[in-house]
Amino acid sequence: MDISEFYETFFEEAEELLGDMERHLLELDVDEPDAEQLNAIFRAAHSIKGGAGTFGFDVLQHTTHLLENLLDHTRHGELVLRRDIVDTFLEAKDMLHDQLDAYRQGEEPDPEAFERICQTLKQLALDEMGKKVGDDAPGAAPAAKAEPEQASQPEEPSEKASSGVSDGDGSAEGQLTIALLGIADKDRDLLVEELANFGEIIERRGDNSRYEVVLETSTSIDDIEMVMCFIVEPEQLEIVAAGGPAAGGPAAGGPAAGGPAAGDPAADVSDAAAKSDSVESAQSGQHSEAKAASPGKTPEQPAKAEPGKPAAKGQDKAKAKPKAAAGAESSIRVPVNKVDQIINLVGELIITQSMLDQTVSEMDATQGGALVNGMSLLQRNARDLQEAVMSVRMVPMDYVFSRFPRLVRDLAAKLDKNVELVTEGESTELDKSLTERIIDPLTHLVRNSLDHGIESPDKREAAGKSRTGRLTLSAQHQGGNILIEVKDDGGGLNREKLLAKAASNGVPTAENMSDDDVWQLIFAPGFSTADQVSDVSGRGVGMDVVKRNIQAMGGHVEIQSRQGQGTTTRIVLPLTLAILDGMSIKVGNEMFILPLSTVLESLQPRKEDIYAMAGDDVVMKVRDEYLPVVAVHQALDVADAETEPTNCIAVIVQGEGRRYALLVDDLIGQQQVVVKNLETNYRKVSGVSAATILGDGSVALILDVTDLHRLSRTKREAQSASRQTPLAKEVEV
Repeated sequence: MDISEFYETFFEEAEELLGDMERHLLELDVDEPDAEQLNAIFRAAHSIKGGAGTFGFDVLQHTTHLLENLLDHTRHGELVLRRDIVDTFLEAKDMLHDQLDAYRQGEEPDPEAFERICQTLKQLALDEMGKKVGDDAPGAAPAAKAEPEQASQPEEPSEKASSGVSDGDGSAEGQLTIALLGIADKDRDLLVEELANFGEIIERRGDNSRYEVVLETSTSIDDIEMVMCFIVEPEQLEIVAAGGPAAGGPAAGGPAAGGPAAGDPAADVSDAAAKSDSVESAQSGQHSEAKAASPGKTPEQPAKAEPGKPAAKGQDKAKAKPKAAAGAESSIRVPVNKVDQIINLVGELIITQSMLDQTVSEMDATQGGALVNGMSLLQRNARDLQEAVMSVRMVPMDYVFSRFPRLVRDLAAKLDKNVELVTEGESTELDKSLTERIIDPLTHLVRNSLDHGIESPDKREAAGKSRTGRLTLSAQHQGGNILIEVKDDGGGLNREKLLAKAASNGVPTAENMSDDDVWQLIFAPGFSTADQVSDVSGRGVGMDVVKRNIQAMGGHVEIQSRQGQGTTTRIVLPLTLAILDGMSIKVGNEMFILPLSTVLESLQPRKEDIYAMAGDDVVMKVRDEYLPVVAVHQALDVADAETEPTNCIAVIVQGEGRRYALLVDDLIGQQQVVVKNLETNYRKVSGVSAATILGDGSVALILDVTDLHRLSRTKREAQSASRQTPLAKEVEV
C-alpha cells in the first residue's frame, strides 16, 4: 500500500496537535501546573511522534521523541517547570512546525536547526535532572528508516505505560490481537505487511468481515493504532492485548477476560476499551480522548481543573474540540476547493431561480397559479440551501484569535512589558476566506498596541494604573457584518503629536480637523509616531497596508482613542464575500447594486439643502450634517441620466466611517445577489467592487461607495482644471 496518499491527513492533524500543544503551554500555570494540561501536551507530542515514525519522517520523529521524554518527566514531577523551560518547549514546538512544513514541501528539514534543538533539549534534561534523554530514541539516526526502529523502544517510560502489553516483568513485550473489520482481500494483505513492521506476526485468521492478526511486538497500542488510523477508519480497527498473564487470550472484539483494574493505564489507552462498554471508560467522561489518553492517568481522575485555576478556560476549549470523540461520523474533512465549488453552483442556482422568478412574475397569475406557488416554494428552498452551504464555510473567530497568545507573550517579554490578553466572542463565525486574510492586519494592530499603546510598567504605575496592561480582542455580529475590535488600556493617541508628524511628512491637515479625521492620519503611507525605528515598528509601513487589505475585503476600519485611557481599533467586515444583500438602483438605463450594509436611508433632495462649495464640491444638508454629494452618473459616465439633483433620489450611505449622499435616478428594490469577482473575469474598475448577474441575465455592477466618492472628486477636479486651462492660455497671450 502506498501510504504517501495519507500524508496530507497526517500533516493536517499534526498541525492541529501542535496548535493544541502551544495553547496548553501558554495557559500553564508554572507554579501549579494542571495535570490534565500536562497530559494533553504529552499526548499531542506522542501522537505526532507515532505518525512521523509511520511515514518515515525521521527528523520529526526524533525531535518529538526528545520533547516527549521531557514532557513525560514534567508530568511525573521529575522536572519542575519554570517560565524559561516553557519557553524551551515552545521553541521546540516551533521547530516541529518548521520540520513539518519542510516535509510538506517534499524537503528535508534544516540539519543545523535539528542538531541545535536536540542539543538544547538534551542539555535541559542534564541541567535540571542530571539525566540523558533520547539517546535510545527511535529515529536517533535520522538517515535510517523509521519502521525497523519503531519496534525497539523498551527504554521509553511512556511507551511501557501506554502499551497496555506486559510479559509479567514490567517490560513492553507481549502479543496484540488486531482485528481488521470489513477490509477487502487486496487492501487487507497490504495492511498486514504494514503491521509486520511493528514486530512478528504469530497468527492470521478470519474473513473479510473480521480478519484477526496476532502480533508479537514491543510497540504500544497507541502507536500502532495511531499509525493504522491514518490508513483505515477507526471503526474498521480493534486492538486488544492477547497472550498476557492477566488477559488469558481474550476473544478479539471484546474486553479481556479479567480485564484491567480501575487503576490500570491500559483501560485508558486501549482502543478496545474505548469501543467497549467498560464501566471505567464510561465513568471517566473522557471518551473523546480515550484513544490518546495519558498513560499515567487513571479512569477515576476527573477531566476538570480545580476551582480558581487559570487553566480552566483552556480546558473548556479543549473539551469543545473533540478529536474522534463520537466516531468518524462526528466530522468530515473536506478540501476548501470542493466547498467553493458547491458555493459557486448554489450561486448559479440562485441566479437561475431569479431568472425563472422574473419570468413567472410577468405571467398572468390566473393562468399560472400553480407555477407561481411552485416558484415561491423554490425560492424558499433555494435560500435555505444557500444559507446551509454558506454555513459550511463559516469558522469561529477562535481560528484567528488562537494565534495571538503566543505573539503577545513573546513580544511583551521582548518589550519588557506586562500584558494580559483577553479574547471575547471566539465563537463568532466568519467566512473562512476572510479569517485567513484578516490575520495579517490583526497581527499588525496587536503589535502596534503592544509597542505604541501599552506603556511600560513604571509609566503605568506612575499614572495610577495597574502595572499589567490589558489587550482585548473581541468579535461580534452586527447586522450583516462582523465587528472585530483590538482594544488596549494604554496611553491613547496624542492629537498634537499626530498633527505635527503629519505636517512634517507633508500630509495636508487643518487645525479644525475632527478627532476621527486626525486618527485616520496614521493610515497615511510612511506615517509613524515611533521616536526610533526598532525591529517591532517605526518604519511607517503597515497601517496603510492594513487599511487597504480591509477595504479589499469589503470592510472599513475605524479608530477611537482617549489620551491616557487607551485606543480601540474597530474593523467592520461582511460575513461573507460570496453572497450579499443588496439594493438595486437605476441610473439612466443602467442597473447597479449597493451593498445593503452600507445603506442608511434614502430621501428626496430639496433645493435649499444643496450647497455648492469651492472647487466644484457639492454638499447636502441632512439633519444639521453636511454630506458630500456623489452623482453616480457623473462618476461612472452614465448616459441619459437625470442631472438635476432635486429630481433624483439621494441614498445616504456609509463607508470608512464617513457618510455620503449618492444621487440616483430610481430605487428598484432589495434583493440577494451572487458576488462575481470582476478582476478575475475582466479587470479592476474604479468605483466598483464586484459584479453580479440579475434575473434577466444582464450584468449589474456592485458599487464601492468609498472608491466612488474618490472617483467623483477626481473627475470634478479634472473638469475644473480643463475649464481653467483655456483662460490661463488667454491670459498668457
